[in-house]
Amino acid sequence: MDIQFQYPQFLWLLTAIPLFIIFFIGFLAWKRKVARKMGDARLIKELYKNHSRFKTIIKFLLLIITFAAGSIAIANPRKLSETVNDVRKGIDVIIALDISNSMLANDLKPNRLTKAKQLIAHLIGKMPDNRIGLVLFAGNAYLQLPLTFDHGAANLFLTTAGPGLIKTQGTAIGEALDLSDKAFATSTERYKSIILISDGETHDEGSLLKVQELAAKGIMINTVGIGSIGGAAIVDPLSKLSKKDEAGNTIITKLNEDLLRQIADTTKGKYIHLDDPLIASSEIVTQLSDTDKKTLPDTSLLTYQSFYAWLVLPMLLFLLLEIFIPDRKKVKA
Repeated sequence: MDIQFQYPQFLWLLTAIPLFIIFFIGFLAWKRKVARKMGDARLIKELYKNHSRFKTIIKFLLLIITFAAGSIAIANPRKLSETVNDVRKGIDVIIALDISNSMLANDLKPNRLTKAKQLIAHLIGKMPDNRIGLVLFAGNAYLQLPLTFDHGAANLFLTTAGPGLIKTQGTAIGEALDLSDKAFATSTERYKSIILISDGETHDEGSLLKVQELAAKGIMINTVGIGSIGGAAIVDPLSKLSKKDEAGNTIITKLNEDLLRQIADTTKGKYIHLDDPLIASSEIVTQLSDTDKKTLPDTSLLTYQSFYAWLVLPMLLFLLLEIFIPDRKKVKA
């Protein structure tokens, strides 16, 4: 297996070496020019008789080698330590989870967000061969987890999801779908699908335009509606009291099924109203089961042998040599 770099972007540091060389040559020329202006050439030569230009160049070259070795070391050259033949045949799925304050409503016990997390946990367990990514959104959207086979990491990130992660409140479905689309940029030719989990309570008029764009790309969106059409109060998890608006009225959040159905229908997906997380997860998995599945290596199982230490040790040695080599030459008395 050929050598590869884990962080190849750091190799750009090597482009600074020609600049260092140009600067060093210019510095030497400047020193000669200044010396000529100081006075009598024989006197200047006598004053600098102990200085070794050769050793100065050697010290500079040692610094250049040290810098080059360090730049390559932090790029981490490595190779596969063993061959891994494990491949998984599945699809790429981005789960877009609404974590706005309205998801704290308790028309689903204990609240909408907890039920949504239970649903996602079941989905992760039923899709072992699918790469999974996680987008969290409220007033803004964030990619919490890129596409990965590491379902343990997906469950870990899921447990921390909550309204406190995003300060801007709202339900930016359009932004969440756009970010989910961008998360597929690293995807292969495998089938792509988005699972949107929300109460749909949004004033994001641009979301349907994004849905049409995704439909044109062949990306299916399955939507899961959380909550009740009649609505419920948003309960603060700390005070256990219902949230109120500026006028002192209790804030009621209602499920917008029409929007979520329209999103699913436009992309040939399926709308599911969440009552039982286990049943809902089975319906979604069944919906995805007929899609085209292509194999992809599971890179989470690959192990590498790194060679950065082979560069760090010589780098330290060259640095010590530079420090201890004097720039003065021996002059006979």
